[in-house]
Amino acid sequence: MTNKQQCPTLSFLGAAGTVTGSRYLLESEHHRLLVDCGLFQGYKFLREKNWLQFPVPASSIDAIALTHAHLDHSGYLPALVEQGFNGPVYCTPATRDLCKILLMDSAKIQEEEANFHNRHKLSKHAPAKPLYTSEMAEKAINLLEVVDFNDAANVGQSNIQFHANGHILGSAYLDITFAGKHILFSGDLGRSCDLIMRPPEPPCYCDYLVIESTYGDRLHSRQDVKDIVSEVIKETVSHGGTILIPSFAVGRAQAMLHLVQTLRQSGRIPYLPIYLDSPMAISATEIMLRYPHLHRLNKQQCQSLSNDINFTRTVEQSMALNELHVPSIIISASGMATGGRVLHHLKRLLGDHRNTIMFAGYQAGGTRGAHLVAGTPKVKIHGHYYDVKARVENLDFLSAHADREEIVSWVSKLPTAPKQCFITHGEPEASDQLRIALNESLGWTASTPQLGEIKPLR
Repeated sequence: MTNKQQCPTLSFLGAAGTVTGSRYLLESEHHRLLVDCGLFQGYKFLREKNWLQFPVPASSIDAIALTHAHLDHSGYLPALVEQGFNGPVYCTPATRDLCKILLMDSAKIQEEEANFHNRHKLSKHAPAKPLYTSEMAEKAINLLEVVDFNDAANVGQSNIQFHANGHILGSAYLDITFAGKHILFSGDLGRSCDLIMRPPEPPCYCDYLVIESTYGDRLHSRQDVKDIVSEVIKETVSHGGTILIPSFAVGRAQAMLHLVQTLRQSGRIPYLPIYLDSPMAISATEIMLRYPHLHRLNKQQCQSLSNDINFTRTVEQSMALNELHVPSIIISASGMATGGRVLHHLKRLLGDHRNTIMFAGYQAGGTRGAHLVAGTPKVKIHGHYYDVKARVENLDFLSAHADREEIVSWVSKLPTAPKQCFITHGEPEASDQLRIALNESLGWTASTPQLGEIKPLR
C-alpha cells in the first residue's frame, strides 16, 4: 500500500478563496465523504462553476453531511444527484425540514427565470435551462436522513456527530472521525448575541479544524440594534417612504420580523403595516414553531411573528404590494437580491429617494446586494438598468455570522490546538486577516487553501 493510500485527504472543492459553494471532500482508499454540497453564488465566474462536472464521479461518494440548509451549503444537491449520487445525506431534523422548502424554491426560481429569459430572449443560450428542476430537487430531498444533535451517523470509515453552532435553525458544526482522524468543520458559525438563535456550543477535540471566515476581517458594531434600526425606519417614514428589507428566507427573515415586530409593539417605530413577501420565509417561520428548544424565542414571541403580519403567499398578493401608497415595511427574499420577489420590489422602490433598502446580512461579491451597498448609481434587473435614488443601508452587524473576535474566542475553547487549521468560506482578505488573528492570539499556524487544493491528513 502506498503512502497516498494510507493517508486520508481533504479536498477543498468550494468555499476556498470565496464565501460560497461550500464543498469539502474527505477521501481514503475505499471511502469518500462530502461535507456540504453548496451552490456557488455571486460573480459570474463563480456561478459558472455550478455547471461543471463534479471533480470525482458522483456515484463514488458514499455519503454527504450537511452543516445547514442555506443554499451555499446545500443547493448543489439536486445537481449532484442528477450526476449519479445516490447515498444518504445526513443532517439535523430542522435542516431536513428547511432543505425541503429551500431546494424546491431554488428549483422553482431557476425554472421561472429560465422561462422568463426564454420568453423575453434575454439569454445567449437557446433555450435557457435551469441548473436543476423541481423533479431533481425532490429526488435529492428523498435522500435526506436525520441525525439529532449530539447523536452520530456511521457510514464506512466515518463517524459524524452534529453539534449546534448557532447560525440558523438546525445548523451544526460537524465532529467527524474519518479513517482514524478527527476533523471539525465549523459550518457557518453563529454569534453569542444573535437576535433569535442560541449561542454556539463549545468546540470539541480535533486533529484538524476547518473554520469559516466570512467576517474574518472585521468586528461587528456593538451599537444597540434597536436604536439604529428604529432610527432608520422613523426617518424613512417621516419622508413618506417604504422600507424594503432583502432577507435570507431562512434565518434573517425571522430575525428581522421579530425585530421590527418588537419595535412596533414597544412604540419605538410607528404602527405601520409589515409584509412578509416570501412563501419560503413564511414556511420557515412556521417551522420555527416546531423547534422551540433550538432558539431563544418563547411561545408568545413565536406567535407574535404572525400576529398582525401580512403574509403574501401568492403571486397576486405580492403584485398587489405595487399599489401600496402608504409607508410600510416589506421583508422579501433573497437576502443578496440575486433573485426572487425582492427584485420586483427593487424595480419599484429604487427610483424614489424617500424609500430605504435595508440589507441585514452578508453581501457576497458580484451580487446585486454587494453592488447596492457599494453605492452603485444603477443596478441591472431582468435585463434593464434602474437608477438608485433610494437610501441604501447595510446593517451587516445584524448578520448571523460571527466576526473575527467571536471566531477566535470560539476556537480558543478547543481542548488542545489542532495539528492544522484550514481557513475557508471567506473572501481572500477576510480569510487572511483571520489567519493573522489566530497566529497572534493563539500562536497557531493556519493556512488558507486554494480551490481544488488537496491536503493530506497525516
